[in-house]
Amino acid sequence: MFQEIQQVEDFLANRINLGIKPGLERMEKLLTLLNQPQHNFNAIHIAGTNGKGSTLEFIKQGLQANNYQVGIFTSPSLTGLRGYILLGDRTISEHDFLTIWQKVYPAVVKLDNMNMHPTEFEILTAIAFVYFEQHTDLALIETGMGGREDTTNCVQPLMSIITNIAKDHTAFLGDTIREIAYHKAGIIKSTIPVITGELIEDATKVVNKEAMLKQAPIYRLGHHFFYRSESTAYNHRINWWEKGGDTFQFWINMMGEHQKANASIAAMALQLLNRMEAGFNIDMNKVEEAFTYVMVMGRFEIVRKQPLTIVDGAHNSAGMEAFINTVEENFSNCKRHLLFSAFKDKEIDKMLKQIENHFTTISLTTFDHPRAMQVSELRNYESDFHIELNWQEAIRQMEQSHTVYFISGSLYFISLVRSFLKKQ
Repeated sequence: MFQEIQQVEDFLANRINLGIKPGLERMEKLLTLLNQPQHNFNAIHIAGTNGKGSTLEFIKQGLQANNYQVGIFTSPSLTGLRGYILLGDRTISEHDFLTIWQKVYPAVVKLDNMNMHPTEFEILTAIAFVYFEQHTDLALIETGMGGREDTTNCVQPLMSIITNIAKDHTAFLGDTIREIAYHKAGIIKSTIPVITGELIEDATKVVNKEAMLKQAPIYRLGHHFFYRSESTAYNHRINWWEKGGDTFQFWINMMGEHQKANASIAAMALQLLNRMEAGFNIDMNKVEEAFTYVMVMGRFEIVRKQPLTIVDGAHNSAGMEAFINTVEENFSNCKRHLLFSAFKDKEIDKMLKQIENHFTTISLTTFDHPRAMQVSELRNYESDFHIELNWQEAIRQMEQSHTVYFISGSLYFISLVRSFLKKQ
């Protein structure tokens, strides 16, 4: 049995070769062997193409301000293996991780012997569920990909949230918004309320149909609840209200129109939680103050002030659109340089088309990952963009004080960049 966290990391790293395996059969069997921990804690389940992490962070801060112990399951991790699982603002401790591992590992071996090899992500999800059963008042659980066949979809939540729906992971979820919406809507449970962001018509029809089928009450931004914002140089004041119901005013410091929407979805979740019979008593005055402190790693995050350097995990076309809008809104009169890299199975051509007229200079690079854009693929773009084969050296050259530097693309790439800059 493994005694060191590095041994567990090595074991799970080898499971990456199993790839992405949609479906819940292995996960349900694994959880059965662990005595169904997913049924023994309160949860909010969050899906969406973008905005899951930010919406989760707003909800978390609101709950913590009211003295609740909040578990987090998020992906990808920007801080290593234990960064997928948090209690409040802290990653699961090595001691707790290894203690739970002793319980989970024998179940993994049993599945391996049955030729039902669980993936790395399935094992991490199981560890998270066992941890939340022991430590949390409520857990906020992000889907990994899609929803209907996602590993996390074994949980029975107090509510479901779908932040938005756009094209991503098309190889697994389908090429159309309707197909992708079908997967996201799969997290809707019978009679359990669902909150959504503003969705385009095709997505709305699919989600509404699923909610009606499951008799799940639905709360949609722009139809059931609303916001209006007033921005200053330092923050955004949000006036929030429900149709014929409560009003709420708060401030956020995160940049971008999409973050105002994410905060508004979180406000709806907290208001709804207050009305449930699950025993939560949330003071919205404390939530108002808590929202001002919300910042999310890798989401338009200032990682260096001299020179000003901002990282953003815009890894699909919808995320790139939000990123560009935020750049233009806040840095329209600045000299701007972008360093970009992403997984090659993403909509690379579309994202490059999006960025080409919004930065003074643009460099493309690669990083160490089997899914990353390779040098041979970068060469296809060298007539239009500068190519940097070494992203670390490209960052070292970011030294002009009158330039704002942006680094964007895959969240895995952003995690490498953050770690590199932290050491610098």
